[in-house]
Amino acid sequence: MEGLSRRRILLTGGAMGALGAVSMAAPAQALTAWTWSPSGSVAGSGSGIDPRWVWDEAADPLLSSLLDRGAVPEVNRLLWDWTRNDQDLPAGLPEDLREFMAEARRLPPWADRNKLEVAAEFNKGRGLYLNLLNGVGGGMLSTAIPKEARSVYYSQGGADMEDRVAKTSMLGFAVGDLNAYRPGGTVVVEAVKTRLVHAAVRHLLPRSPGWSHTGSGQEIPISQEDMLVTWHTLPTFAMRRMLEWEVPITRDESEAYLHLWQVTAYLLGIREEYIPATWEAAYAQSDQILGRAMGPTSEGVELTDVLLNQLAEQTSPPLGVSRPLCNALARHLVGDQVADWDAIPREPVWDPLVAEAWPLLVKFREKLIPLPMVPEVAWTIDEAARQYILFYLTKGKETRIQIPVANRP
Repeated sequence: MEGLSRRRILLTGGAMGALGAVSMAAPAQALTAWTWSPSGSVAGSGSGIDPRWVWDEAADPLLSSLLDRGAVPEVNRLLWDWTRNDQDLPAGLPEDLREFMAEARRLPPWADRNKLEVAAEFNKGRGLYLNLLNGVGGGMLSTAIPKEARSVYYSQGGADMEDRVAKTSMLGFAVGDLNAYRPGGTVVVEAVKTRLVHAAVRHLLPRSPGWSHTGSGQEIPISQEDMLVTWHTLPTFAMRRMLEWEVPITRDESEAYLHLWQVTAYLLGIREEYIPATWEAAYAQSDQILGRAMGPTSEGVELTDVLLNQLAEQTSPPLGVSRPLCNALARHLVGDQVADWDAIPREPVWDPLVAEAWPLLVKFREKLIPLPMVPEVAWTIDEAARQYILFYLTKGKETRIQIPVANRP
């Protein structure tokens, strides 16, 4: 990354987000056996095989074939204007890809439209927390996951982190949108495109000298466990944090929010036998795999410096957020262990202020929620901030998730 001095790389970075005992977790190298039972999944049963050694048997051979045939540039061109859940697939796609996407875009038979609507309203009412936790928190936490950080760094997107962040944000913004799984939403499109990207990276990245020299012990990236780990940095992390903050959440809202992410996991290609059926099952799975997946890397430190700088830059005009304040917020969210792994600087002024002020802000906001018109006004403000951030990330240009054709140069 241009402009990063050795000192800056060593002293800055971070991962916003923590779930439960993450701050107590051991480095990723200390692997534990996979014991999570598929009886706790939406499928209710399964093989019980360790997800570290399972990938995507439907998408992987397809993308390998498309890349070897040189078909991906034309596929990207055809998919550019495929943006809505209710849109037909573009004409001219290779027949094998068309068949795959026709199946991949279908919601699972257990998808519940009523729960998805409740989840959309929940996202609307809790936009401030979810934008922070899913957007900032989940994004930053990924830099403290060695395999994820290295996959990002050495794949094609790592060469332009601003563009990479913008494209990664497309799925998160789609899930949090009020339309989400409605016909005019974009979750289905962004999830299927992301699944194609993951399959392409699995084909390309093992050829990268940078990836092969990381010593990760995994030849093929983005296993089912890797996707589960990322998944837990989003809904599981967000729910645990909101409960810690004593945000009032009804049982229906809690179940609906989980369901929203269960359906999204399915569309991303995560096997049903690995998708937790309840929050209790999700917490148990997260506690087992997150600790063994996390740890420090130089790539994570460098990527996080870019991400925290972007956070400061994109929020400074409307909110006046400085980089030191971003550092303090990151450390408050993630805890000292992960913050130190990613070399987030301690901020003597801001650290105690953020730790004291955030719980008060949550309590103040929650007292206002029951008042007339407040939820609508709060959502309008949250949505305006969300759209501003998305506009900043994309630099006001049309941005689409595209299948890579090479690794980072």
